[in-house]
Amino acid sequence: MANVKEFSVEEKLSSLVALQKIDSKLDEIKILKGELPMEVRDLEDEIQGLHARQTRIEEEINGIQEFIEQKKNIIKDSQALVKKYEKQSENVKNNREFEAINKEMELQNLEVKLAEKHIKDANEEIADKARLLENAKKAVSNKEGVLKHKKGELEKIITDTEKEENEFQSSASSARGKVEPRLLASYERIRKSYRNGLAIVPVLRDACGGCFNAIPPQRQSEIRQRKKIIICENCGRILIDEDLYNGIEAK
Repeated sequence: MANVKEFSVEEKLSSLVALQKIDSKLDEIKILKGELPMEVRDLEDEIQGLHARQTRIEEEINGIQEFIEQKKNIIKDSQALVKKYEKQSENVKNNREFEAINKEMELQNLEVKLAEKHIKDANEEIADKARLLENAKKAVSNKEGVLKHKKGELEKIITDTEKEENEFQSSASSARGKVEPRLLASYERIRKSYRNGLAIVPVLRDACGGCFNAIPPQRQSEIRQRKKIIICENCGRILIDEDLYNGIEAK
């Protein structure tokens, strides 16, 4: 059975520092991108919503136009009936027939007036919808202009940092493989607790490099010996001596 190598505390700390410095470099790239990725996604969603609204308004206008055509056909039919009744009225034999024809003519004329009113109201509604459609088109155009600009900014940053980011991602993956799981879990938990993502910090000017709380001389001596993992009692970060921290580069 193969022997599993036991790493010293100093080796464990060195692996953690290397990982922390690589992660910090990745954090810097993320900060460089800023809110751009989220802004681009939000703009794309907003434009999609505006396009859907535009399509809905266009469908509503088409529906109103179909309604107008129906009313125009009703007017044509009613006017044709009125002419028919006028012709019939010339050959009526009694008042009863004359009144019946007049009643039908009045009814058809009312149908014409009602249809004309519906057409007028529908045309006003189309005018309102047209204004909404124009506003939607302008909003889409404006948002697409902003999106193009934001995408251009993001693509430039990605182009400038892609190679470096990929290299650091690969290095981070490799560095994580060198840290024992329990210690790695603690590191990840501490990183998530702080906005700057610093889980490993050096002692600087007799104080914690994370929260700047004073570290007693005896504690500093233990940190310099690198024989055990020492946590800042104030912020919970892992403490190391400045020489070890400065001696490791993010590769």
